[in-house]
Amino acid sequence: MPQRVPLLLHVNGEEHELFVPVHKTLLEVLREDLDLTGTKHGCELGECGACAVLVDGQAILSCLALPIECQAPAEIVTVEGLANGSKLHPLQDTFAELGAAQCGYCTPGMLVTARALIDSTPQPTREQIVEALSGNLCRCTGYVKIFEAVELAADRERAGHQVAI
Repeated sequence: MPQRVPLLLHVNGEEHELFVPVHKTLLEVLREDLDLTGTKHGCELGECGACAVLVDGQAILSCLALPIECQAPAEIVTVEGLANGSKLHPLQDTFAELGAAQCGYCTPGMLVTARALIDSTPQPTREQIVEALSGNLCRCTGYVKIFEAVELAADRERAGHQVAI
């Protein structure tokens, strides 16, 4: 039986106490132990971006991370944590509105990576968007609608913050 380690993970605003085998990746813990299946298994080599999640606001590849490295007080956000209750995140709205997702397999990784970009750079240029998403592969689209959806979401978030002030 593999050695298990105790973990305390803060995921999508909730704390989780777990005992998991030491060899399990963060991706496996999220999907198999916490039933957060929005984060996708892709290449499991860190080359496709399908497994991206946010840890303290930074996009990381969960297939390459061990959960012990991401324990509380670190904040983990998966695609399930982007929405605020039933209200979708502006990125989720614009991806749907502009048809930026086709099969949808890469979409969770694209969304969390784009959120990290918009959070750190509220008015990203097209070049910054292309660079930020360069590690996220999509086999269905030509990326243009994805880039446009990120631009529109950033515009809407800025407009929303300006109204709130």
